[in-house]
Amino acid sequence: MDSRIPVADRTGHRIVPETTRRTDRFPGTRYGNRPTMKDVAARAGVGLKTVSRVVNGEPGVTPETERRVQEAIEALGFRRNDSARVLRKGRTASIGLVLEDLADPFYGPLSRAVEEVARAHGALLINGSSAEDADREQELVLALCARRVDGLVVIPAGDDHRYLEPEIKAGVATVFVDRPAGHIDADVVVSDNFGGACDGVRHLIAHGHRRIGFIGDMPRIHTAAERLRGYRTAMEDAGIPVADAWMSLGVTDPERVRRAAREMLSGPEPVTAIFTGNNRVTVTVIRVLAEHARPVALVGFDDIELADLLQPGVTVVAQDAAALGRTAAERLFRQLDGTLIAPERIELPTRLITRGSGELPPAD
Repeated sequence: MDSRIPVADRTGHRIVPETTRRTDRFPGTRYGNRPTMKDVAARAGVGLKTVSRVVNGEPGVTPETERRVQEAIEALGFRRNDSARVLRKGRTASIGLVLEDLADPFYGPLSRAVEEVARAHGALLINGSSAEDADREQELVLALCARRVDGLVVIPAGDDHRYLEPEIKAGVATVFVDRPAGHIDADVVVSDNFGGACDGVRHLIAHGHRRIGFIGDMPRIHTAAERLRGYRTAMEDAGIPVADAWMSLGVTDPERVRRAAREMLSGPEPVTAIFTGNNRVTVTVIRVLAEHARPVALVGFDDIELADLLQPGVTVVAQDAAALGRTAAERLFRQLDGTLIAPERIELPTRLITRGSGELPPAD
C-alpha cells in the first residue's frame, strides 16, 4: 500500500501521512515560512526591483508585467513587510489604546471611535485592558512604546504618569481620556462629571426627594470623586444635610453595591431615591430595587442597554462615549501632524435622559 495515500481511522477521521503535509504553494519549504519578494520575482519571472516597484506603487512597470507580479503575489499569499519602511520613516502607522476594561459596555463605542479615526489616518489600533491596576497600566503602556507605536490614548488607572515623560519627549503623542494624567502636563478629554452629577441629583430633588443616597466607585478615581462632589454640591445648594449613611464608595463588585443599597433602603428613615455613580453600579441597584417592596426613584450616571425597556424606564445622565474617543483620537493625530503645541483639557457635556425612574415621587 502506498504510504502517501490518506486512510481513515476507526472514528472515520481522515489521516494524512506526515510525508504529504506540505503546502502546495511552497513545496519543499518548512510550514510557517512566509513568501518573500524573491519568491514573487521567481514566480513572475522578473527582477526584485520590479516587484518592489509594484508592491510600493512606484512607476516604471508595464501593465503586463504588473499583472504578472500581482498574480504571483495573490498565488503566493505575499504580504509586504513594513519593518524597513518603519526604520526609514520613523513611524509605524499604529497607535495604542489602554482601557480600564474591554468588557465594559461604556468602552465599546469609545474604542470604536478611536479605531475609526485611526483608520481614516491609515493607522492600526492596538488596545488592551489595565483592569484598573496602575502597575498593569504602566506595563502595558511601556510595552506599546517598546513596539514603537506613534501615539497613545490612555484611560488612566494610576495617578502618577511621570514614567511616560521620556516617551513623550521621544515623540510619542499622548492623550488621556475620561480621567486626567497625574503629575505631567498632557492633553485630556473628559466628560462634565461634576455638572452631570449635579443635574441628576437636582432632578431628584425637583421631584420631592430629600433623602437621596449615592453609590459610587472608588474615591481615588477622578470620575468617582467628581460625581460625589456633584452630588454633595446639589444637596448643599438645596439646603439638604447629607447623612454619612447615604453615601457609599468602593469597588463596583455587585455584592458590595448590593449591600450598600440594602443598608440605605432599611432603617427608620430609608432613602427614597438613589443616584448611582456608573453603569455597573446602576445595574446592580436595579436588581435590588426589583426586590424592594416600595418604589424608589433612581437616576444613574452612564446610560445602560435596555434602560428604555424596563418598567419604569431608567433615567440617566448620559455621556457621549463615542465623542470622547473621537475627540481624543483627533487630538492625537493633530499632535502627530505637528499642529498642536500646548496641552489642553477638553470637557464634553453630559445629557439628562428622563425615562420614568427618576420622576417617581417619594413613597412616604
